Amino acid sequence: MLRAFKLALGRAGLPDVRFHDLRHAHATLLLRAGVALKTASARLGHSGIAITADLYQHVAGGTSTRTPREGLPTC
Repeated sequence: MLRAFKLALGRAGLPDVRFHDLRHAHATLLLRAGVALKTASARLGHSGIAITADLYQHVAGGTSTRTPREGLPTC
């Protein structure tokens, strides 16, 4: 899977990033969009919101109770 990911990055002309960086970007975007910490924690598969809060406390301050569909920007 990693090889395919790196190949896709290269073909798309995107910078080389670690696959795990996508997880952090996803979490950050969820929280910045105002998705509830509990919802983000569940989507990330964390065993509790304390883990999510500890890892993303720098962006978790402005969360609300919106669901992911309500909190994410549309394309």
